[in-house]
Amino acid sequence: MSFQAYLDTIEDKTGLTPRQFIDLAEEKGYDADSVKAGVILDWLKTDYGLGRGHGMALVHVIKKGPQIDAKHVGSGGTHNDDSDVLWLDGKASRPA
Repeated sequence: MSFQAYLDTIEDKTGLTPRQFIDLAEEKGYDADSVKAGVILDWLKTDYGLGRGHGMALVHVIKKGPQIDAKHVGSGGTHNDDSDVLWLDGKASRPA
């Protein structure tokens, strides 16, 4: 599953875009360098029923932003993405 597909599935499951999760995480202070991934994963599991894989996709965008490693772009591998920048503002508004 591509990184973007993880984020799209999270939106389908929760009704929240990745950008909305980033905002919620910032309100809780989870974007701070000192906050470990486990804290964010626990929050996402408890409040939204998200598992580790989907949670780690959100941890990435919360802590590092939308940029992903270019090695995944056009790789044809399991985590193949079309771009090295993830769309965070919802599937319906993603440019074609």
